[in-house]
Amino acid sequence: MATISATYLGDLRVECTHDQSGTKIITDAPVDNHGKGEAFSPTDLCATALGTCAMTIIGLYCQNHGVDVTGAKMEITKTMVTEPRRIGRVEVVFIMPDRPYSQKEKTVIERAAQTCPVHLSLHPDVDQIFSFIWRQ
Repeated sequence: MATISATYLGDLRVECTHDQSGTKIITDAPVDNHGKGEAFSPTDLCATALGTCAMTIIGLYCQNHGVDVTGAKMEITKTMVTEPRRIGRVEVVFIMPDRPYSQKEKTVIERAAQTCPVHLSLHPDVDQIFSFIWRQ
């Protein structure tokens, strides 16, 4: 059974529905690839998936160990390359809340990001850079 249903709307747009929840998103081709750039592109979603997956794994670890990361923010930068056109690099900067994290907590949180399924699924030619800003 599918988990996502999608319909091509024409004009380089696709409407996707998460079957379990009914949540919908629309993708649009980027301006530099003949689209309007009015929504996430498929490669934007891939980069977003990397950051949110890593944050989810961090959240799971922290939830199980009594560490609060609520309010953590991310800045995700995707860089495309050509021949073939593909994602060449994704940088995810985690901006952690101002809390007194121990050095051990910081180390484990940073390592947790490296274990997310999206990180482990992307082709090794895609540079994946995770960095952390600790505000304390």
